[in-house]
Amino acid sequence: MDIMGMMKKAQTIQKKLQETQNELANEEITVEVQNGAVKVTLDGKAQFKAIKLSKEAINAENPDSVDEDSVEMLEDLITTAIKQATEQATTKMEAKMKAITGGISIPGLF
Repeated sequence: MDIMGMMKKAQTIQKKLQETQNELANEEITVEVQNGAVKVTLDGKAQFKAIKLSKEAINAENPDSVDEDSVEMLEDLITTAIKQATEQATTKMEAKMKAITGGISIPGLF
């Protein structure tokens, strides 16, 4: 068993994991539903970035009755709610993982 070789390989894997995570963080995935009525964008690490709503998504029967300020306000409210929920879920997950690992940070796990 070559301990030095194993440590070097572990360092190489850790470096590749970090590079891949950085690449994913810079990617964007946008999905549209209902012919573009709702568009959601995430980064490559599945972190929420943005939501765009059309007037038709808010009032399909009379989209002209919806003003842009209302659309923007609703987008902001949804964005804030998703980001807060994500932060709370991440904090909870990190606390549980730290309890399991005894506080040891495992790259790629959390």
